[in-house]
Amino acid sequence: MTFGIWQIVLIVLVVVLVFGAGKIPRVMGDFAKGIKSFKAGMMGKEEDPSDTDRLEESPPEETGEPKQT
Repeated sequence: MTFGIWQIVLIVLVVVLVFGAGKIPRVMGDFAKGIKSFKAGMMGKEEDPSDTDRLEESPPEETGEPKQT
C-alpha cells in the first residue's frame, strides 16, 4: 500500500486540526523523548537525569509572617 500526496496532505490536515499548530512541536518532542527513552531501556543504559525535564521542588516562599502551629 502506497500513500499518494493527497493522502499525506489529508493526514497532515487532520493532525493540525486535532492538535492545533502550536501543540505539534511539543507533541513531536515528547514523542522523540519517548523513543529515546525506549531505545536506552532496550540497551540497558540508565536514564541520564539531565536529559529529562523534571520539576524540581522549590522551597516555600517566605512571607515574613510567623508560622502558626
